[in-house]
Amino acid sequence: MARKRVRQEEEASIDMTPMLDIVFIMLIFFIVTTSFVKESGIDVNRPTAATATKKKSANIFIGVSANGEVHMEKRVVDVERVRANVERMLAEQPESSVVIQADKDTKHGVVVQVMDQVKAAGIDKISVAATPGS
Repeated sequence: MARKRVRQEEEASIDMTPMLDIVFIMLIFFIVTTSFVKESGIDVNRPTAATATKKKSANIFIGVSANGEVHMEKRVVDVERVRANVERMLAEQPESSVVIQADKDTKHGVVVQVMDQVKAAGIDKISVAATPGS
């Protein structure tokens, strides 16, 4: 009788391999379907706008500081290099849109140059960030 009880305990084990396979497949699925946001890396005082609306999604953020420095991916970039950086990001995610986060004290000439570089890179969906106001 002791032999029968030992044999039953050996057969009662649970095979974890199928569960681990499913967990790894789900992990790969979530990694592949995740979209990564390219932040500008700068905090700016955005201007207020009465008609400001929330944008659902944007992939590329470009920051322009009060002194005219352009920031992309947490580093300072020359205005002339914005196009090359945007083209590289566009190759990674073809359906990208751009949000320009300009400080309210920035000269608009720098913002226009940045917008021109983004348009030259092939992106037509450009937004300028603003704080909703009354």
